[in-house]
Amino acid sequence: MADVDAHSLETILTRDAALLRETVRDAGALAQSMFRTELKKWTKGASSPVSEADIAVNDLLESRLRAATPDYGWLSEESADDASRLSRRLTWIVDPIDGTRNYLNGHDEWCVSVALVEDATPVLGAVFAPVTNEFFFAARGQGTTLNGRDVRAAGGSALDFARVAGPKPMVERLNTAGGDIKLHPRIGSLALRLCRVADGVLDAAFAGGNSHDWDLAAADLIVQEADGRMSDLSGDPILYNRREVTHGVLVAAGRDRHAGIVAHFRNRPLA
Repeated sequence: MADVDAHSLETILTRDAALLRETVRDAGALAQSMFRTELKKWTKGASSPVSEADIAVNDLLESRLRAATPDYGWLSEESADDASRLSRRLTWIVDPIDGTRNYLNGHDEWCVSVALVEDATPVLGAVFAPVTNEFFFAARGQGTTLNGRDVRAAGGSALDFARVAGPKPMVERLNTAGGDIKLHPRIGSLALRLCRVADGVLDAAFAGGNSHDWDLAAADLIVQEADGRMSDLSGDPILYNRREVTHGVLVAAGRDRHAGIVAHFRNRPLA
């Protein structure tokens, strides 16, 4: 892939966009077919839940995407990390079921989230929430759609705290008036929380730290292509497919609102 010119790359990405749409829809259908059924489940690490549905969806995504693009790297929450991804120009970054706790508890807000990253930057992103039938899709330079309809992040710079989602202590640091705030109800899928910025449902969304590439990459492009911005609190863009795939506190919002939030935290840095 290193010697592919820009025109050829765009042709490849057009092909991959069609592949991504079809594969993510099929993965979502598989996840939904197993939803609210008796599943084998276990815990990995300290407290991260996993079920046989996560593995089945991961297997479907991996078999379809890797068979069609054998030269691409692969990074998934549910696959062993293969360091060869670090030398690939294009890499799939996958969360088979984002919001596994919601999924296992029978709640609606979970999704399949897949991005294609060129070097460190997402160029394709799909987030599909089957229960609520929301399919977010973005391609570099082509905008963001929700179920085929163009969407944009909310404009302006003011904050309605009832339209802000994320950890309450973080949001309270934005509340210069000092009064009580009423946050938007918790959204258990981080990818969906961020996508709610892209379609204007939320003014802003925070990730409270310890998020991973697979939680973020697709939603990041979806926000950016909806005329929003997503970054760390210093305003620096998020880089993907690095050796370290864990990230700190992040914020997503429409362009002007994001600039205001970043300026706020620049003057009031986290301890």
